[in-house]
Amino acid sequence: MTSIIATQADITRFPSDVIVNAANTSLLGGGGVDGAIHRAAGPRLLEATRLLGGARTGEAKMTDTFGIESAEKIIHTVGPVYASHPEADAARLLGDCYRNSLTLAAEFRSIAFPAISTGVYGYPPAAAAAVAVSAIREWLAQHPDTALETITLVAHSAADLAILQRAL
Repeated sequence: MTSIIATQADITRFPSDVIVNAANTSLLGGGGVDGAIHRAAGPRLLEATRLLGGARTGEAKMTDTFGIESAEKIIHTVGPVYASHPEADAARLLGDCYRNSLTLAAEFRSIAFPAISTGVYGYPPAAAAAVAVSAIREWLAQHPDTALETITLVAHSAADLAILQRAL
């Protein structure tokens, strides 16, 4: 049985087999979680992400963690810019971020997600949390044999944690 939990932490230091990066389409670093992960991992992450050729919204790609010692792999996924899509399309694309990341991590025991698209991409946090929980539960129902034991939703602030806990 896979547990879905929420906690407040620094995802760059969170102990998990896999951490998820809320990346932009270039995968070459940016602000928010993306910038923090790139800074923590060091310059070899930039070299590795250059080789991936970017990613489309909803897509997920995996790299090593380099300077991040608390995880084995980083999954880079590109969330939707909320104002750029009709609400149903934004929800589908955000759900794809979670589903595609889980598929890449299915052989690991744990994965930790930040709140994808809720920063500069403008997705309302409560709506994003509802999509995240729904997509995760849907994916788990379709993949009962996954090796994943723990899926953690990592909040940056106490307010974000409360939103995630309500969604769960």
